[in-house]
Amino acid sequence: MRRVYAWILRNAEGPYAYAVLAIVAFIEASFFPLIPDIVVAPMVLANRSRWLRIALWCTFFSVVGGAFGYAIGSVFYGSIGHWLVTTIGIADQVEALRVKFAHNPWIILVFGLFVPFKLVSISSGIAGIPFALFILFTTITRSVRFLAVSGLLYFFGAPVRNFLERWLEHVMIAILALVIAAFVVLRYALS
Repeated sequence: MRRVYAWILRNAEGPYAYAVLAIVAFIEASFFPLIPDIVVAPMVLANRSRWLRIALWCTFFSVVGGAFGYAIGSVFYGSIGHWLVTTIGIADQVEALRVKFAHNPWIILVFGLFVPFKLVSISSGIAGIPFALFILFTTITRSVRFLAVSGLLYFFGAPVRNFLERWLEHVMIAILALVIAAFVVLRYALS
């Protein structure tokens, strides 16, 4: 794990860092369970003066990925969309969110901060939330999230980096536990 972390830090300033961040932000917002924070953090820690550029870059590609997730829900749900959410095991959560979003689209602002964003984007498309409203709410919630993460790393970078280097395995286990807990809570909260 430490070698992977060291590799990410070394390549966070490399020629492909922004491309990798764009891909991860896009796929996380539309169909893949990988959070962009794992790329954002090393990029900011490698050069803290880029924190704003990294946050905005990540936000842009997350919004574009969210638009693709929205299309999966609104256009392709009858075919590939249903297969996709069933295959990755989120069909029940997507349906529960669809019902919530159809009645209260503003909750995207809250769910977009904490819930895996693919659930939000696909459910919004299925619920038929107006696309412009979805893009507006997505831009707000993803900006807040990535600006907060990058900003915290900018202001507290050295202590965060020291903490990660000392407790890396524990941090990774905690993140995994939080992701699993979020899925469990979401499954039962939306049932």
